[in-house]
Amino acid sequence: PIDVSKYGIIYAGDQKNLGPAGATVVIIKDDILGNVDRDIPTMLDYRTHIGKGSMFNTPPVMPVFSALQTLIWLKDQGGMPAIEKIKNEKADLLYNEIDRNKLFVGTAAKEDRSKMNICFVLNEEYKDLEGAFLEFAAGKGMIGIKGHRSVGGFRASCYNALPFESVQALVDSMQEFEAEH
Repeated sequence: PIDVSKYGIIYAGDQKNLGPAGATVVIIKDDILGNVDRDIPTMLDYRTHIGKGSMFNTPPVMPVFSALQTLIWLKDQGGMPAIEKIKNEKADLLYNEIDRNKLFVGTAAKEDRSKMNICFVLNEEYKDLEGAFLEFAAGKGMIGIKGHRSVGGFRASCYNALPFESVQALVDSMQEFEAEH
């Protein structure tokens, strides 16, 4: 949870955890709206949008509707405290396996690890198994875990809608692959 009272403005894209790309959530304190000492184009001026109830132009209906449905789902799951607990459990499960497994190593320092996009590579001595692991994972229905083309390795996106069981399946597959190699 974030204490929004500590910030003058929070600007957040809704893609992935709140809905599809195309909308943003902006939280802004009223007292900073008047602190402008230069001309701002109408479309970029928050006062314009606030004055029109966020309807200065036609909002992106599908992303806004998707965000609404996601918020309803999040509430049904127990709200943010429950979602945060599940998020931490998923990340801990996967990072514990990465740290334990002889084949894999995390790419981020432990204090900088993301809880949503978990990046890892094969240990240097097993680098030649990257393609084999991707094929192995695909054979188990896990697609989209190939890392960025400039880095290689793997990226497991653990967004809120991803069930805990999916992370468990990846961990089980990593252990099975380790046993075979």
